[in-house]
Amino acid sequence: MGNNIITHIIRSIFVILLQVLIFRQIQFGDSFLRYTHVLLYPLIILLLPLKVSRNALILIGFSIGIILDIFYNSIGIHAATAVFTAFLRPYILQLIEPRGGYNVNISPTRFHLGFPWFVQYASILVLIHCFIYFSVEAFSFVYFKEIVFSTILSFIFSMTFILLYQFIVNPK
Repeated sequence: MGNNIITHIIRSIFVILLQVLIFRQIQFGDSFLRYTHVLLYPLIILLLPLKVSRNALILIGFSIGIILDIFYNSIGIHAATAVFTAFLRPYILQLIEPRGGYNVNISPTRFHLGFPWFVQYASILVLIHCFIYFSVEAFSFVYFKEIVFSTILSFIFSMTFILLYQFIVNPK
């Protein structure tokens, strides 16, 4: 059990460092890609073990969000979005639960539950995460087209890197 916690802490630190040191620095220029952000940090919430309580999920989401808000110099945008994603995670897991149910001692990865299941699970949560992130960032639906455009582009890029992470690192 202790080794599992250390693994998740190391993964979390690694993903936060990737987010802050690499993905935050990526600028796509003045083209339509300027609306694109790579959001890798929802992966931390996605890969937490299934037996993590709802309260712990929300606390972890808030902690991750506050850390990123400090580095991004944003005021609660990442914290609000990460908390919302952590709040929704159990409901999404329940919605797409396999017939045999879950083994609560595992993390929901492509290795444990299969690639199609992981893509469905990650896509739902990352799409919602991106939409909430850009909605909170704009703080007005006057910019609805920009919110939707940013959500779609960021979702595509974020899912690409999340799936690459699953194949390269292959957390078990």
